[in-house]
Amino acid sequence: MDVTFINRSRHVGQSYISSVFTTLWAFFTVIPFVYRIRPKLILINGPGTCIPIVIASLLLSILFLIRRPKIVFVESICRVQSLSLTGKILQYLPVNILVQWPQLTERYPKTQYIGRLV
Repeated sequence: MDVTFINRSRHVGQSYISSVFTTLWAFFTVIPFVYRIRPKLILINGPGTCIPIVIASLLLSILFLIRRPKIVFVESICRVQSLSLTGKILQYLPVNILVQWPQLTERYPKTQYIGRLV
């Protein structure tokens, strides 16, 4: 079993401006990983670390270097009233966003209510 460490896109308390640079760094370091693995399914949750993986997989598929994987984002159960920043970003990409509270589907029509996973 291989373990790969991925750079964080944003550290707790880090400013949004400086997080642009750390996200770009994470994106460029994750491209070879996504290319090597060639995932068929990417199941992600919560942290912004998943954003570079999603963007890298979509970019590599646009360039016909890998087949486009199915991407599923499961929002945290503690997100009752609004999506996390990651969820808000991913709603503009071809990603299935699953939420655990029905009222989120009313506010964010691109989401799908799946019930609670606890």
